[in-house]
Amino acid sequence: MRTFIALLLTLGFVFSNHPARAADVEEDIRDLLTNQVDAWNRGNLEEFIKPYAEDCIFVGKKVAKGRKEVLARYKTLYPTTAVMGKLTFRNLEVREAGEHIALVTGEWRLERPASVGGDTGGLFSLVIKDIDDEWRIVLDHTS
Repeated sequence: MRTFIALLLTLGFVFSNHPARAADVEEDIRDLLTNQVDAWNRGNLEEFIKPYAEDCIFVGKKVAKGRKEVLARYKTLYPTTAVMGKLTFRNLEVREAGEHIALVTGEWRLERPASVGGDTGGLFSLVIKDIDDEWRIVLDHTS
């Protein structure tokens, strides 16, 4: 609980003292997520997975560790573009949690024909880290 309170205080400090930087961080991360949606909707899982750090962790029904394992998970669950459907993100909230860390929450939705599972969706939270001047997803918790 103390860590959470410290995080909230840090977020308030970061945003109040660095509004221009916070806006740049939010814009960069929103661009990253827009590019992911575009890649997904083109059926390109390799491009979709590029923002994930090599040592990322994905938490869903199972835990996947590393970009290769996360990609394999997506390829298993979404073997065709029909099953992938059309992805949208909404209600995105981006919060800078430090100089090189951001937290993202939002909702995901897939629109697809009933013959391949129908529409589905859920919630996600991401920890994104600036690694070598590129924002990388280090933790993805999707339900």
